[in-house]
Amino acid sequence: MKQVTVFLSNEHGRLLGMTEALADAGVNQRALVIADTAEYGVARLLCDAPERAVHALNQAGYRARLVDVIGVRVSDEAGGLAPALRALSEADVNIEYLYCISVGQGHALDVVKADDRDRAAAALRAAGFQLVDDMATINEG
Repeated sequence: MKQVTVFLSNEHGRLLGMTEALADAGVNQRALVIADTAEYGVARLLCDAPERAVHALNQAGYRARLVDVIGVRVSDEAGGLAPALRALSEADVNIEYLYCISVGQGHALDVVKADDRDRAAAALRAAGFQLVDDMATINEG
């Protein structure tokens, strides 16, 4: 799964400008998570056209890049994340960051950035989890 990562200076209007640049490029944001420090923020987003998003954002003066992450489909219920984390832990995979999105129909999407993407994906598949290539396929299967 491709995630767009954008570095944002903590300045008035930067987030608005980012979303307007995406809208002007016809990019639909499906998920957005922002982490911040005193000087900058890191926006992580999933969208329908990640390559177009990065191009549009870079053209608008933002620092944007594509990041390979793992999208894993889990049950949207109490404890739904724990089995996936157990599979990663047992495979000795370190998680750099993770965020979850409820997507309806009893499913959630966990987005995982791991230190070893291939080992993480193999561990999740071996544990019976369905990996998701993009937001359009989250409710398939």
